[in-house]
Amino acid sequence: MASEIDQRKREFLEYLEIEKGASLRTIENYDRYLTRFFAFTKVTSPKQITDDTIREFRLHLNRQAGMKVKGQVSSTLKKNTQNYHLIALRVFLKYMMKRGIAALSPDRIELAKIKERSLDLISSDELGRLLTAPSKAIIEKTPEGQLKALRDTAILELFFSTGLRLAELCSLNRDLDLSKEEFSIRGKGEKVRVVFLSDSAKNAIRAYLKARKDMDEAMFIGLSKINKRTKDSDGRLTPRSIERIVKQYAIIAGISKKVTPHVIRHSFATDLLSNGADIRSVQMMLGHANIATTQIYTHVTDKQLREVHKKFHTKRK
Repeated sequence: MASEIDQRKREFLEYLEIEKGASLRTIENYDRYLTRFFAFTKVTSPKQITDDTIREFRLHLNRQAGMKVKGQVSSTLKKNTQNYHLIALRVFLKYMMKRGIAALSPDRIELAKIKERSLDLISSDELGRLLTAPSKAIIEKTPEGQLKALRDTAILELFFSTGLRLAELCSLNRDLDLSKEEFSIRGKGEKVRVVFLSDSAKNAIRAYLKARKDMDEAMFIGLSKINKRTKDSDGRLTPRSIERIVKQYAIIAGISKKVTPHVIRHSFATDLLSNGADIRSVQMMLGHANIATTQIYTHVTDKQLREVHKKFHTKRK
């Protein structure tokens, strides 16, 4: 027979799915984090969650080995990952309070302090080389080679024009209305926002779609499916495939830094802010729920501060 805590967890996850509209991935993550907490603390009801059980769990998390990176295991679990467990528990306790179930106040849980996030950025010159890399990378002028170049140019142009997340770009279908300069995308938390197409992005997508002969509904598909005229299988590119494509062209463009789709998203945001866009507008275009997430870009894009430094620094008499 399931314990009270298991029943409350199930009700909580159903609440996230039905009433909050959380994504499947979010629900799976919350389930995993809470299961880990309940298994370690061996609590059987919400009222058994105390300051002491949380403190013991935090010590346990802090002493856990991290994930493997390049064959090496980091000494401890990252603070961000530790915080994800605590956030899940805090939201669960908030739900208990909403239901009038006796439990610890969620305000009792404080998150671990983490270092300010640093941005991986590429220069405007490097970005320009990246966007033109596919057209310059064609060795054989075969239809397949040319189609690959058109597809990959469209991917890169679309990333920089819209600031789309990787999963969002992967989800696009080919029925995008290119007569308009904008389209809606469903992002994190099932939230819908509007993103905008530049002329270069629209032209790149048109050229790519015009060259395709298949009937697949996906916008970006693998070359193995690209010449088939049936819809028997979905040849949609996976997130991992697109990451490899971006990495490939960064190398071709002679960029020594690690370049990912998220780095292009950073370039999209910093380009807007550097050219005078207000942070609230950029927040909406990126789909950030909290403006604090968008503010990580401001310290690298504040032209006024840069001009003040240039004007007044080292002006010795």
